Amino acid sequence: MTDETERNRLHAAERKAVRAAREEMMQTKTKTGGLLMVHTGAGKGKTTAGFGMVARALGWGMQVGVVQYIKGKWITGERRFFARFPDQVRFEIMGEGFTWDTQDRARDVAAAEAAWAKSLEMIADPGLDFVLLDELNVALRYDYLDLGTVVAALKDRPRDKHVCVTGRDAKPELMEIAELVTEMSLVKHPFQQGIKAQRGVDF
Repeated sequence: MTDETERNRLHAAERKAVRAAREEMMQTKTKTGGLLMVHTGAGKGKTTAGFGMVARALGWGMQVGVVQYIKGKWITGERRFFARFPDQVRFEIMGEGFTWDTQDRARDVAAAEAAWAKSLEMIADPGLDFVLLDELNVALRYDYLDLGTVVAALKDRPRDKHVCVTGRDAKPELMEIAELVTEMSLVKHPFQQGIKAQRGVDF
């Protein structure tokens, strides 16, 4: 028997054992229902991941709601793309822009409160399967919304409703009630190299 033949035999045996262990493990995963998902961290990709999930939901014929808290009237690739699905996506752009753009806390609070009202409508809407609350974490970070109110509403959402929250500096109380928390870590970013945000990559 050649070394390569033995290597292939051992590989097949190992994969067979892994498959058996996975099948046994999967038998314990019986729960279904809506998930609360949080994408946070200093690295790029939080909104990107959220919209990737929107695309995945659309692929299964789901109805989706999106509320953008911060980006304001920016023309973004996601906004342009998902406008092609008016029968499946309700897209609400509620922010006044980044906090350093407005420099007006009262306006930012009012915009966040209006966005939260839209969020509650979407979460309660039985016709929507998936709701993306883009940059809600930022509104909570700056105390534009009452954390306890937001956490209570998300915890008490309809049990079949998927909700994804994005933005850096997610509050511990929000992460505690979520079924999924992903933290994007910053390893390297083009902005650090003097490269400005670019279409199709950053917006």
